[in-house]
Amino acid sequence: MQEISTVPYAPPKHVAIIMDGNGRWAKARGLPRTAGHRKGVEAVRRTVEAARELGVPYLTMFGFSSENWRRPEGEVFDLMQLLRFYLRSEIAELHKNGVRLRVIGDRTKLSGDIVTMIEKAEELTRNNKELNLIIALSYGARQEIVEATRQMVRDALEGRLSPDEISEESFSARLLTRDVPDPDLLVRTSGEQRISNFLLWQSAYTELVFVDTLWPDFTKRDLEDAIREFNQRDRRYGAVGTR
Repeated sequence: MQEISTVPYAPPKHVAIIMDGNGRWAKARGLPRTAGHRKGVEAVRRTVEAARELGVPYLTMFGFSSENWRRPEGEVFDLMQLLRFYLRSEIAELHKNGVRLRVIGDRTKLSGDIVTMIEKAEELTRNNKELNLIIALSYGARQEIVEATRQMVRDALEGRLSPDEISEESFSARLLTRDVPDPDLLVRTSGEQRISNFLLWQSAYTELVFVDTLWPDFTKRDLEDAIREFNQRDRRYGAVGTR
């Protein structure tokens, strides 16, 4: 049975999370960065379950950015190994709990076996409706916007799109999140206050909440607190406020 939310508000339709602080968590304990990333995987598991229990329909998590490829080769290797572990160990449980998994980002940089596991996981969970889980891997928002622009130009040159048809809606329809609502709430952990090339177009009117908790320590309570803060905001979308 699904746990009843302890948050006295309706949950946001879409929560996005920048998972930050694995390295600092490990450093504070005299451990290698890999240890922080492993604990971060546990926090992913907790947060997915918490979002499902709280009734959040869409959850997007920034797992690996296009800039992260610049990290030391050994760290990137370890992160890819952890990704393989997650895809092997978690998909059956996600499917059992009605979670649909989708991955957005540049798959051309990922190893073939990882792409195959992603495709199989997406196909297995395609019809699940309890929670839409979107993982951003090898993802960069600027790259996404550039690619959407290229697609619009190609469509125009080939006669499928006229200049008069170019709009925010037609542009959004060419993004990786074309069938996902824009985030209502974006949470970043570890005290950093920036969005780091994550969902730039989609976050035009997103409420931002920055928390000091390092990602490996993130819990359901932290998510609940962020949702409480979100519900106290006056979302005006450029109009006059109601408070």
